Amino acid sequence: MADDICQPCRLVAGVSLMASVIVPAHNEASVIRRCLDSLSAQAGLDTLIVACNGCTDNTAEIVRNEYPHAICLDIAKPSKVNALNEAEKHVTSWPVFYIDADTRLSPNAIQTIIAAMANGSPLLAAPEPLIDTSQSSWVVQQYYRLWLQLPYIREGVVATCSYVISQAGRERFQQFPDIINDDGFVRCQFDAQERHNIADTQIFINAPRNLSSLIKIKTRARLGNMQLAAAQLCTKTDKKAYSSILLDKLMSRDAVAAVVYLLIASFIRWRAARQYHHLQTYTWEKDQSSR
Repeated sequence: MADDICQPCRLVAGVSLMASVIVPAHNEASVIRRCLDSLSAQAGLDTLIVACNGCTDNTAEIVRNEYPHAICLDIAKPSKVNALNEAEKHVTSWPVFYIDADTRLSPNAIQTIIAAMANGSPLLAAPEPLIDTSQSSWVVQQYYRLWLQLPYIREGVVATCSYVISQAGRERFQQFPDIINDDGFVRCQFDAQERHNIADTQIFINAPRNLSSLIKIKTRARLGNMQLAAAQLCTKTDKKAYSSILLDKLMSRDAVAAVVYLLIASFIRWRAARQYHHLQTYTWEKDQSSR
């Protein structure tokens, strides 16, 4: 990784007012413009790095031709974590934003998050996720209606498709390991008080439109968490007390959503357990319905 090379004019009381942004991208031609348009005009953006990896479409061509201010890496290997490791070699300022290519960042989010992290806390941050289910099926809407109410999801840096790490925070690990769930890995390097969603900043996420796509991405997330646990890669642990809130929801006006959630979550748990036995040949599952 590059050392922090912020110039004095970009410092206030010794704190950087600029940030680097990394966008890993694998065949994201249909969505990459929305993401990069939301980033390009942001105050506080020092270096924008788009790490195209294993693309068989024209993602890299779009970035090179339409976003010349961005550093476009065209990496042959289709691996998100490898793309992140390669992109970090081009980082010039901290904190570093890691943003999924199929999302959009709200205006002034970079500057707001930089300011929130300027005093050294939090070490890990994220914008608040806004998940759009307007184009999703009824079943998917019910799932998210319940899921978004779970305390674990609301605690910070969960379901954000993004995260922001300070320079001190990034010292918690050497590099991104070869894993499925990079955001889960990053999150479990920090205690709850070290990570926060930042108020007045948003990341816009399109929910899957159908149940099949929802199951794919949620199975991938659960499989990634199983991989992290088996490899003992988490230095911090979370207590996920779901039972009490789910019981309360089953006795409330959210009963239908709770039943839908429990049925889908149980199937995802079973599916992930089956896939775990073939982890070495796992093929990355992606939601194509929301693109």
